[in-house]
Amino acid sequence: MRIVLAEDSTLLREGLVRLLGDEGHEVVAAVADADQLVETVGKHQPDIVVTDVRMPPTNTDDGLRAALEIRRRWPGMAVLVLSQYVEKRYAARLLADRSEGVGYVLKDRVAQVEDFLDALDRVAAGSTALDPEVVRQLMSATSHTDPLSRLTARESDVLRHMAEGYTNAAIADRLFVSQSAVEKHVNAIFDKLGLADTTGYSRRILAVLRYLGS
Repeated sequence: MRIVLAEDSTLLREGLVRLLGDEGHEVVAAVADADQLVETVGKHQPDIVVTDVRMPPTNTDDGLRAALEIRRRWPGMAVLVLSQYVEKRYAARLLADRSEGVGYVLKDRVAQVEDFLDALDRVAAGSTALDPEVVRQLMSATSHTDPLSRLTARESDVLRHMAEGYTNAAIADRLFVSQSAVEKHVNAIFDKLGLADTTGYSRRILAVLRYLGS
């Protein structure tokens, strides 16, 4: 796939360029600041954007704001955000509009090459990929809040995997249960979150957003 990469650390940026190239991907541009990122995406129209959160010019949330601007200008553009820390509001903001083709992965995950590449592939294919640690912390922060507290342990596991972007079939494989069992858990989650009769919106996305506390 064709990738635009934004990372202000020269060492990490060059390492990612080499890793992605070795995997058969084409990094069409690698930039070091958020202002360059938006301009470069407009020029190259890649399949996916991989960007850090904290970047020049202000070294705060420039990368995230660039990602949101890219999603606004090019709605079909897949974006995988890298972050040094779990910043819950950023994950929620990325998913607030639409969760298709969005990922939020901790930089530590890059060292786990297979996990990083799996997240990259899923986001590029239009799915959602959230780092398990991000999901764990979001779950910890919201577990005391109804109606999430009504979920059983297994339903919480299913919802956590949904938030990470896995399909029902993939969740079944990971939890060693049947796909029909997962579907029953998903329907129970919708019921407990008050989404059983929702129409016009993706109940799956709404459940994940409720889970993220947005």
